[in-house]
Amino acid sequence: MNHDLKSEEKFQGNLLLAVPSMKDPNFSRSVILVAAHSEEHGAFGYVMNRPLNQKVEELMSDEALGSLGQVGVFLGGPVATDKLAFASMHWDLATDDLVFRSHLSVQDAHHEMSMGHEVRGFVGYSGWTTGQLEKEVQGRSWILTQVPELLLKHPQPDTLWRTVLQGMGPLFALMADTPEDVSLN
Repeated sequence: MNHDLKSEEKFQGNLLLAVPSMKDPNFSRSVILVAAHSEEHGAFGYVMNRPLNQKVEELMSDEALGSLGQVGVFLGGPVATDKLAFASMHWDLATDDLVFRSHLSVQDAHHEMSMGHEVRGFVGYSGWTTGQLEKEVQGRSWILTQVPELLLKHPQPDTLWRTVLQGMGPLFALMADTPEDVSLN
């Protein structure tokens, strides 16, 4: 796995890991899957490790949701937190890569579930204007890396940031063990 992705490479389909020193409470120790990126429109993605401990049925009680009602909801980011979006993901064995689809309708989300794909609800999203994400990565606010398969298999989202970093090598494992407040050491 290449952990040294160049800033000019495509961000879409990769993970952003907040550096340990990031103080913004919206992104501290976050793992963001970049769902879309273009030079002309900027980027958007979803925080993968902030479960809201709610099910879809708690937010959409007026619809007949069936099994979709039991899907977990995550805080996708600080933008548009009044909106609920569905996304699906599965690991493609042929390409050894994550397949991620966002902005699913209720019907599409049901279909993805019937295919055995993981479906999540996201309240809000993370967004960057044109050139903003590139500057933040160059300024070392984020660690850009490829998506490891463990993203789908990791049962505890609250430890995902640490687990992904630990799997990236010794230097990153040291970063993963950095206390949230180093002044308490």
